[in-house]
Amino acid sequence: MKKIKIIFLPGNGGDGNTSYGWFPYIKDKFEKMGIEVINPIFPDGILARKDFWLPFLESLKPDENTILVGHSSGAVAIMKYTENNKVLGSVLVAPCYTDLGLSSEKVSGYYNDAWNWIDIKKNHKWIIQFSSINDPFIPIEEARFINENLDTKYHELTEGHFMKETFSELVESVKSILE
Repeated sequence: MKKIKIIFLPGNGGDGNTSYGWFPYIKDKFEKMGIEVINPIFPDGILARKDFWLPFLESLKPDENTILVGHSSGAVAIMKYTENNKVLGSVLVAPCYTDLGLSSEKVSGYYNDAWNWIDIKKNHKWIIQFSSINDPFIPIEEARFINENLDTKYHELTEGHFMKETFSELVESVKSILE
């Protein structure tokens, strides 16, 4: 088997990189496990539009030995990408499946087409999901709907929008699957 690699996808509204919050923490933990971590700077960080992000993600060459880890809009990009591409697994942190009635989300282009839940699920060996009942941006009903459609390894916490410095639950969840 080829060596496993992990690719990080940030949320929108920033500079498109994963040097914030829990990404440095999990990068360190995964690298200590011998996993290659790719934490690129995504183009169009403020709006995270599909027309920029999906081709950029494709250029990183994820394959069936790749784990995608995305926060918020990054998790949404993962779901759209895996409608047509196989990966080993994904970790969706604070995902949604609608534009939430926000013009800033609508412009991203992820919500223009129906979701192909069957192919997303088929193109993964596993999907882990972390959502929060007190997320100020993503209603918990969005998270539960995604879980129902993708049969994720679902974790419902009280972490707001997961803007914290550590994320041991994520590391442990991936580690337990890989073992």
